[in-house]
Amino acid sequence: MDEKLKELEKQYNEVSIPKELDFVVENALKQGKKNRKKRAPQWLLGSAAAAMLFTAGLNVSPAMARTLSDIPVVGSVVKVLTWTEYEVKEETYDADIKVPSIENLKNKDLANALNEKYRSEGKALYNDFIAEVGDLKANGGGHLGVDSGYDVKTDNDQILSIGRYTVNTVGSSSTTMHYDTIDKQNEILITLPMLFKDDNYIKTISDNIIEQMRKQAASDSDKVYWVKGAGHEEVTENFTAIKADQQFYISDKGKLVISFDKYEVAPGYMGVVEFEIPTDVLKKDLVSSNYIH
Repeated sequence: MDEKLKELEKQYNEVSIPKELDFVVENALKQGKKNRKKRAPQWLLGSAAAAMLFTAGLNVSPAMARTLSDIPVVGSVVKVLTWTEYEVKEETYDADIKVPSIENLKNKDLANALNEKYRSEGKALYNDFIAEVGDLKANGGGHLGVDSGYDVKTDNDQILSIGRYTVNTVGSSSTTMHYDTIDKQNEILITLPMLFKDDNYIKTISDNIIEQMRKQAASDSDKVYWVKGAGHEEVTENFTAIKADQQFYISDKGKLVISFDKYEVAPGYMGVVEFEIPTDVLKKDLVSSNYIH
C-alpha cells in the first residue's frame, strides 16, 4: 500500500500545469480576489434540471437527436453538439437559431456555466425576434431575419475553440462573433489577458494588425480597412487598438487569431475579418508558449 501511495504521489507531482494558470492565480492572490468560500451561482444547472432540459432539447430538435446518434457511447471525449434549435419560417420572417452544448467536460461548473450562457442567449435572441415580428405585423408588416449558430474552430488534444455567430437581417445585415477557448487538459477557460504578462499585448497586437491591414490594402484593391494607409482615408474614427478582451481564438497550429465583427474595422462587404498574429511578434509579451507557439 505504501508503495502504491508513493507512486500516486509521484504521478500527481508530475502533472504539468500551464504557466498561464499560475500567472492568473498569482495575480489574483496579490489583488485579494481569491475567495475559497465562493459557491457556484445558483443558476448553474443541477443534475435533475440538466436532465429535464436535455430531454426537452431532444423533443424540440430532431437535428439534435440525429447529432447524438453520431456520437460514440464509449469514452469521454469533449464534444460540442446542438442542444436545441429555434426555427421560424414565414414569407418575410425567418429565424434559425442553433444553441450549442458542451458535453463530457469533467469540470461541470465550467460546462454548466458555458451551456447556461449559450441557452440564455439563444432564448433571448428568439424572444427578441418574436417580439420584433409582432411589432412589424402590428404596423403593416416588413422583413426580418436572424441566423445564429456555432462553428468549432479548433478541436485537438489541448484546445477547444468555439465560435458563435449571429447574423441579423433588416434591409442590410450585421454579423457578430463570440468565441470561447477551453484548455481541455486542465479544463479552464482561456481569456486573452491571461496569455500575457501585462497589458502591453494590446499595443503589440494592434500595431501588427494595422501593419497587416496596410499590406493587404496595398496588394488587393478590394480590401479596405478603416485605418490610414489601408484604402480608406475619410473615416471619422480610424481603428487604433484592439479591446483588452477582443474576440479571439487559438488555431489548430497554436496561433493567436484576432476577430472583428462586420463593420467593426472595415466596410460591411468585408464581413467578419480575422488576423493571425505571428508568434514571433508576441514572444516578449507571452506568459509562456504553452498555448501560443
